[in-house]
Amino acid sequence: MSDDPEQATRRLKLKLALEDLRVMKGFGTELVTVIIPPDRQVSDARQMLQNEHGQAANIKSKSTKKNVQGAIESAISSLSKYRDAGERGIALFTGSIIVGNNKNRHITVVIDDLPQPLLSFRYRCDSKFELTQLEDMLIDKKSYGLFVIDRSEAAYGIASGKRIHVQEHLVSNIMGKHRQGGQSAQRFERLIEEAAHKFFKRATEHACSFWLPELENIQAIIIGGPGATKDFVYKNDYFHHEITKKIAKTTFDVGYSNESGVRELVDNAGGLMGEIELDAERRVVTEFLEELVKTNPKATYGEAMIRQALEQGAVAKLLISEGMRKNVVDIKCNSCGHQWTVSIGRTDALPACPTCKADGDDLRELSSVSLIDELSILAAKGRSEVKFISTDTEEGAQLDSGFGGLAAVLRYPIM
Repeated sequence: MSDDPEQATRRLKLKLALEDLRVMKGFGTELVTVIIPPDRQVSDARQMLQNEHGQAANIKSKSTKKNVQGAIESAISSLSKYRDAGERGIALFTGSIIVGNNKNRHITVVIDDLPQPLLSFRYRCDSKFELTQLEDMLIDKKSYGLFVIDRSEAAYGIASGKRIHVQEHLVSNIMGKHRQGGQSAQRFERLIEEAAHKFFKRATEHACSFWLPELENIQAIIIGGPGATKDFVYKNDYFHHEITKKIAKTTFDVGYSNESGVRELVDNAGGLMGEIELDAERRVVTEFLEELVKTNPKATYGEAMIRQALEQGAVAKLLISEGMRKNVVDIKCNSCGHQWTVSIGRTDALPACPTCKADGDDLRELSSVSLIDELSILAAKGRSEVKFISTDTEEGAQLDSGFGGLAAVLRYPIM
C-alpha cells in the first residue's frame, strides 16, 4: 500500500539524512552512534553514556580521547531534551568528521521522526556511523514478479516500490520454418517442439529460482508476451508449484519478450499492481503533463510559480522530485550588511552578494532549511496533497530534469 503523505515525508527525510551520514568519516573510532528504540528509557541511555565517558578517559591518544569524550558529551546534551524515545525511537549521530585537508568539524544529527520503530538499542564508536537499522526502513519489501515469453526469447524480473529490475534475458535458438516433407517434416516438428519445451522449462526454472527466496514479499506473478505462448506456458505446469499459487489469472499482451517487454508489462498490468507505486506515480505526472499543454492549464512548475500557487491556496497536488537537493538559505553580507534569501543545492557554495558582489568569507549563513520541508509546510496550510516522485521511472526523471523537480496540479488556472 502506498505511503500516506506524512509517512512519505518521513521516508524522504530519512533518505536525505542517510545520504549525508554515509559519507561522513572520522579520523579514528571517534564517531558515536546511539540508537534508542521506543521501549528503552532515554535516562538509561544517558546513564550508559556517562559510564562510557568515564571509560574513554583510558584512551591513550589525547586527540582521540578528546574527540570521543566530546562526542559523548554532545550525545548526553542532545538526549537531555527528550523525556522518552517516542513512538518510533531516536537515532543520534555525533562526532568529529573529516572535512578535507586533515581538518575536522563536530556535527550532531538527531533523527526522531522515523518512518518505522527502531528495533534494538545500539551504542557504537567507530570511524563511521552505524546506519543498518535506518537503511532497512527504506527497503520496500512488497513486490511483483514479472515474466514475458514467446518461442524465441524470454525475460523476467521484479517490480518493487518504484523500481523495475530485469534479472535475465534468455534466447531460445529454436529452429524456425523448414522445407522438409514427409517423415522429415514430422521429425523436424518433433525436434522443434522438444526444443521449445526445453526452453520453456529453462526460462521458468531460472525465474522461479530468482523469485523463490523472495516469495514471502511477492504479491503476485504477472505473465505477458506477444502471442499465445504465454498462456501455453502458464497452463501447462512449467512453474514451481509454490510460484503457481501466486500467478495472476490474467495474462497480458506485450510487443516484446525482452527487457522492453518487461517494462511494457508493468504499463499494461498497472491495474493489478495497485499496491506498487509505479503506476500511481506515472498517473500523477501524466496528469500534470496533459494539463500543462491546455490553453488555460491547471498546472504550473518551477519554484517561484509553485510558491505563488501555494500562497494562493491553488495547489491540489504538489509534485516534489525525490532528486530535490536544495536548501532555502538566509545569508548576510559582512561587507555591506545586505541580507537575502536564496535556494541553492545542499553542497553548493554561497552565491556572491547581489549588492556588493562580495563572496567567500565575507558571507555568513544565518539559517538553512530544506526546500522540501518549507514547501511541505506551505502545502499543509493550503490542504494540498504532496506527492513525492522518484527518479527511477521515465516520468520521474522527466520531472527532475525537465521541470526542476517541482510541479503542481492546480485547483484552478492562475496567471
